[in-house]
Amino acid sequence: MAEILLVSLGSTAGLRAADEELRRSLERAGAEVALVRAAPPRPVRTLALTDLGWALACRRAAADGLAAHRPRAVIYSSVTAALLWPRAGAIRFDAPAAANRAGRHGVWQRPLEARRMARAPLLLPWSAGALAETPAPARARARALVVPVAVESAHDGAPPPPPPAARDIAAITYAANPAKKGLARVLDAWARARRAGEELLVVGTSKRELEAAGIRAPRGAHGPGGEGVRWLGMVGREEYRALLRRCRAYVCAPTREDHGLAQLEALADGCMLVSAPAPGPYVALALARGLDERLVGPDLAGAIRVALDDPRADYGARARRALEPLRGEAVDRVVREQLLPRLRGAAGG
Repeated sequence: MAEILLVSLGSTAGLRAADEELRRSLERAGAEVALVRAAPPRPVRTLALTDLGWALACRRAAADGLAAHRPRAVIYSSVTAALLWPRAGAIRFDAPAAANRAGRHGVWQRPLEARRMARAPLLLPWSAGALAETPAPARARARALVVPVAVESAHDGAPPPPPPAARDIAAITYAANPAKKGLARVLDAWARARRAGEELLVVGTSKRELEAAGIRAPRGAHGPGGEGVRWLGMVGREEYRALLRRCRAYVCAPTREDHGLAQLEALADGCMLVSAPAPGPYVALALARGLDERLVGPDLAGAIRVALDDPRADYGARARRALEPLRGEAVDRVVREQLLPRLRGAAGG
């Protein structure tokens, strides 16, 4: 038996890491946790069908977990994981379908989400912005607690990351779902901003994703973006975080940002964040503006040059201070003092 069953969608490396960290945080608070992960469904053409495949996979994983562990409480990690739940539980999410599944993309998800959120004993948004996007009836009926995703340096406990001037790579971008991440805009800005010897790393995307986004997959020496762009594709998490510590700037231009976990990790590893504004509960955006407003705006190419030519000397130290509320110790306190008592109270009721 386990006290808590955590149903993980796990469709990206970031989501998988966030779920593992929540499991560990609950265990540090004294709970017995079983984590079950959905098996990836086969690729399909539309977002609505993709969500259906993942929702069915999460239902199967949850049903198996319920039978094997007989938990007192269940947490569904993401709205999609909860849509076809076999048993009501808490829902943890970075953004609701009501906000990030507009039009035909969320034709069946949005109304079902509203019903699931109304029945959930707890809503666990990653941020206050995510809660604000939640349908009002659900916010009124369900108890809500913001439980951030812990953001640590990849080498927490080691000396602070080296300053930008000591790093050997100019810039990096994480481009899983390249259309949503605005990769084409990043490549255009880089082509205009780059100077001889500077390099942009593109990680986290596949040839199929690039072609689906209308971006020609790289061939030969350069590929899209031209000279000065290195395509690394899918890399392991440890390798990715090691690359962040070598890069001076993290560049992005999302069309919408549901949280900005990759950007927060880049800040934790000492990168300057260069970003275009974007709608959504983009937690990292406010932090970036506070750290250096010159690096946030529609002129992405100009912001890249400011970051590389005129970095603020105290940027890294100020970023570490700004991230304090998101560090593991702070999140553990929320889990220990608020989340676990509420889960136990809801299960007991």
